[in-house]
Amino acid sequence: MIITVASGKGGTGKTLVATGLADVLAAEAGSIHLIDCDVEEPNAHLFLRPHLETSEDVFHLVPQVDMERCTLCGRCSQVCAFHAIAVVPGKVMVFSEMCHACGSCARQCPEGAISEVPERLGRLEFGRAGDIAFAHGLLDVGQALATPVIHQLKAKALSRVPESTTVLLDAPPGNACSVVETLRGSDFALLVTEPTPFGLHDLKLAVELARDALKLPVGVIVNRHGMGDAGVEDYCTAQGVPILARIPFDRRIARAYSEGMLWTQALPDYRALIQEVAGTVRTIAEMAS
Repeated sequence: MIITVASGKGGTGKTLVATGLADVLAAEAGSIHLIDCDVEEPNAHLFLRPHLETSEDVFHLVPQVDMERCTLCGRCSQVCAFHAIAVVPGKVMVFSEMCHACGSCARQCPEGAISEVPERLGRLEFGRAGDIAFAHGLLDVGQALATPVIHQLKAKALSRVPESTTVLLDAPPGNACSVVETLRGSDFALLVTEPTPFGLHDLKLAVELARDALKLPVGVIVNRHGMGDAGVEDYCTAQGVPILARIPFDRRIARAYSEGMLWTQALPDYRALIQEVAGTVRTIAEMAS
């Protein structure tokens, strides 16, 4: 089973939930995989403190123009949906940070003047934290394309997962392409929110993406319960979205988190709550399948 922990916005406690789930499930099942797909700002490792054993670079292909063969016909810029290549008087300009490596420019060039060369986007790292098999990706500074890194991270990490093993994906915040790539292929979307107007606004977007667009079963965890208002509760009731847990607004959780501690170990009285969430997720996912 692949469970993606996501949120419509940053700062709701997504990584708090993902690492807590990993800790509790590893103790229960003896083995768990956690993949941190927030490649722009991964931080699950700060709490799990894995021993990183292997790493590899991530590349994508970007166009390189042979100006001796190029006739400046402009066909490459016409077929580029991402405006990553432009033909101006006397030269062709390539904006590699905008290139999605689709290869259209090279295939459509009538003179065969365009080849594709690898450009590094980031790196992947793999290791373990006790019974938790861990992987994350790190997007290089200055690179804008997180999605190819996430795609390769999932492919490499999931190829190492044995049968009948639960996998947790810690998604990037928001609802952009990187989140879609993380959610794709999941069995369940666990959406973390907070009981505020901002949390409600972004939860609505996350539900529309995961449940309505990607057709995934969803459940909600309300973090910092006891602050804010009832907007999230009313929305979930009206939409038939189950609230699987309410994590209280507890200073002890914030203190443990700020010190880089796993909150489910620092505060073991919360472990039963997380175990209940895991059981409910399994039941809903099995019913949906």
